[in-house]
Amino acid sequence: SNSVSLIFFVFFFQAEDGIRDFCLSRGLGDVYKRQVVSTQSTWGSNKKKKEYLMEKKDFRTELAENAKRLVRSGFGILAADESTGTIGKKFQAIGVENNEENRRRYRELLFTSEGIEKYISGVILFEEQTRQATKDGKKFVDLLNEKGILPGIKLDKGLVIIPGTQDEQATLGLDDLAKRAADFYAIGCRFAKWRNVIKITDTKPSALAIQEVAWTLARYAAICQENGLVPIVEPEILPEGPHTIERNQDVSHAVFAAVTKALHDNRVYLEGILLKPNMVTQGTEAATKASNVEIARRTVFTLSRTLPAAVPGVVFLSGGQSEEEATLNLNEMNKITDIPRPWGLSFSYGRALQNSAVKTWAGKEENFAAAQQAFLARAEANSLATQGKYVSKGGDAANENLHVKGYSY
Repeated sequence: SNSVSLIFFVFFFQAEDGIRDFCLSRGLGDVYKRQVVSTQSTWGSNKKKKEYLMEKKDFRTELAENAKRLVRSGFGILAADESTGTIGKKFQAIGVENNEENRRRYRELLFTSEGIEKYISGVILFEEQTRQATKDGKKFVDLLNEKGILPGIKLDKGLVIIPGTQDEQATLGLDDLAKRAADFYAIGCRFAKWRNVIKITDTKPSALAIQEVAWTLARYAAICQENGLVPIVEPEILPEGPHTIERNQDVSHAVFAAVTKALHDNRVYLEGILLKPNMVTQGTEAATKASNVEIARRTVFTLSRTLPAAVPGVVFLSGGQSEEEATLNLNEMNKITDIPRPWGLSFSYGRALQNSAVKTWAGKEENFAAAQQAFLARAEANSLATQGKYVSKGGDAANENLHVKGYSY
């Protein structure tokens, strides 16, 4: 049991830091504290009580500061956490081989773009990137920190089918999450991302799927916070299907409300999280397409009824929208004055920040600088959108539909 294991380490670890770090890295802070209190009553010595009473570290101040920093006005998050397989599909489209050096070089293109720190507050990394460096040998994590950009880390381990459902999905990765969160904090990461998905059909989502999504996200958030990482909570309602925007809004309301309840039930510190939801849109096969204004208003209205004001910010996923569409929708949200929106409304875009850049680069060194400029243009556009100040400039690549059915990171 946890208690037996902890007694063993109380007697055999010699350093207080060793005991504390072992317990906190495994999410056992509360169990450890209870065990030490029990040990005190047995020993009865005030000196020994003082020596062995060890409080878990309280990260709340740091968590709140970092969460606010990520969603301050004019800034947003670059989601660069594509897995090896997913980035391979991106490279295939431009005729670039999916090898470690090409992946490293492309990420260097993004992270070394001059002025990136004017618009980007955080970057979500895939584990491979935490070990990678620039051609000059500077680790990407260190590079981002030096620019004042918080490094984050993708911690989920992918999706599996929930037994007893019609192909609805759960997310893996909770079993060793505490240790991984502590390890990534130690190398300089300060926030994390975890994605759960919901499908919409005439019979989906089921109550079981909503419960699974909400509870898993809440457990992930609690474990991350105990190890110093701001959790980005991502309940993504997939856009596939012919459903109306009204149907999406109903499902979004139910899912967001369930996630909020689960966060409360798991005693998650709301001031130290960010929500990464879908925007409320029609399905990809819907007969009627909503305007940017309607999408913005339905999205903010749904959040106003489900998300507590204690949460500092919302960083939207783009969900396969074109670069331009994702920016315009965000811009309209930040122009709303008649619906309460006490949280910052920002972006955590992957494809909607990178599409123009990766197509411009095409794996060619002579296109490196031009690709960086294309990336910075989208970053600046979304920076303006977080302030409701963006004016559309269009462009073929910016208007390209980026939806990929069944997309995984």
